Amino acid sequence: MSNDKKPGISRGRKAAAGSLAAIVGFSAAASLFVLVPKDESGRTVEVELADDGKPTVTHIRGKQYLKAYLDVAGIPTACDGIIKNIKMGQTFTEEQCAAKLERELVIHARGVMRCTPAFRNHPDKEAIGDTIAATVSLTYNIGIGGYCGSSAARAFNRGDWRHACDRFLPWNKARVRGRLRVVRGLKLRRERERKLCLKSIA
Repeated sequence: MSNDKKPGISRGRKAAAGSLAAIVGFSAAASLFVLVPKDESGRTVEVELADDGKPTVTHIRGKQYLKAYLDVAGIPTACDGIIKNIKMGQTFTEEQCAAKLERELVIHARGVMRCTPAFRNHPDKEAIGDTIAATVSLTYNIGIGGYCGSSAARAFNRGDWRHACDRFLPWNKARVRGRLRVVRGLKLRRERERKLCLKSIA
């Protein structure tokens, strides 16, 4: 298992019910608040998690998508890859985007844990934090339904975690101008997620 120290994690903590840290553990939560803005927007942030799991996310550099735009698939998007209830012409504050990020991470983390008893029932979520973080990052991008019906989820639940991480890689396509195509950005993201996923595996 990986013993890498995670940023912004305090000791002697107890996450508040419903927080991302309560769902996936402090290690995975700290990683996700950094990983998802990087992968979705290309921006760098720092995060500090309080003892109750409340995050303080600070934008460091990179573009902030405070105004809705069309992504590579032509879908209205804003903030860090948010598509739910987004319409062209909308604008958001940095605080609104941070709240949307946290809400969507919680939703997708709950979906992952619901579909992956191997994670939910694990006695030490901190020890598998990298694998959980990688899986929630994948799910944030492909959707809860996509993950829950995937060969990756099935492999995790039968105990073949290395194969599960490998099954992230085929999710590298998007529909562009009506055709399903490999997208370089998605290909590279899947490779990064696979690498992170494997870090928790002895």
